[in-house]
Amino acid sequence: MENSTLVTVFTLSGLNESKKNKNIYFAFTLLLYLLMVVVNLTLIATILIEKTLHEPMYILLCNLCVNGLYGTAGFYPKLLADFLSDSHVISYAGCLTQAYVIYTSVMCEITILSVMAYDRYVAICRPLQYHSVMTPTTVRKLLLFVWGYPFCAILITIYLISTLPLCGSHIDKLYCDESVVKLSCTATTLSNAYGFILIIAQLAQAFFIVYTYIQIIRACLKSIEQRSKFMQTCLPHLMALINFSISAFIDAMYSKYSSETLPQSLRNIMAVVYLVFPPLFNPIVYVLKLHQIRRRVFRACARDKVTQM
Repeated sequence: MENSTLVTVFTLSGLNESKKNKNIYFAFTLLLYLLMVVVNLTLIATILIEKTLHEPMYILLCNLCVNGLYGTAGFYPKLLADFLSDSHVISYAGCLTQAYVIYTSVMCEITILSVMAYDRYVAICRPLQYHSVMTPTTVRKLLLFVWGYPFCAILITIYLISTLPLCGSHIDKLYCDESVVKLSCTATTLSNAYGFILIIAQLAQAFFIVYTYIQIIRACLKSIEQRSKFMQTCLPHLMALINFSISAFIDAMYSKYSSETLPQSLRNIMAVVYLVFPPLFNPIVYVLKLHQIRRRVFRACARDKVTQM
């Protein structure tokens, strides 16, 4: 075993090549983050205010937006601060906290999408039983699972990481993630094994989503009415799922095949894809595709214009 050191601060090197244009990057990132906050808060506020939207599908959608805000809050404020600073460092506790927030957000995303798939499955494949299955009590239990499972699962991950002796403090990325494990002086068998279990659990949720959509598509082929319901309510969910899947795939490819031969800017883009596209485009897609939400958002905007006049 190499000599371990007491690491109190990590150095992040993802912004080393952006120092010349850091003000431009700061302005662009700030606008992007503010746009994410606005579109997600708009959708959340619309669902909370409109009592007619207090249904399982919209409640789950509201939680999806809350999770988007939660995940981006663990990344963008620190990134914006780094743009304004000449030294890009983060404390040991701050690093573990950031990793916890980002990874719980990713796990919450796939878990919420799984529950949303189940909700659409019941609505289309078992419409007569929908209100007896998706009761307020059931929805509360599903929401407890949606948030409780990722928070507890990643807490164990962070604990395992915190027990590792470290032989370095340099992270070649914009934020903290599993790169901390690579700095360990000892074997990381236990952490790797637990990580493998979490991957299997996520794959199980992915297979569940695929199964539910196979059943939904079969039901839609038998009925024009169900086909219309699919286009109205399932298509936005499917687009959100594809958005998340592509983002997660790019991040997985970065983690496995990233090389210092690639330009730093390209590595940065690959590293933050799932922190940009899902929280930005999910609410936009749902506003544009779900006419119940679109009508209320546009009506609220029109009301504000009239008030200002």
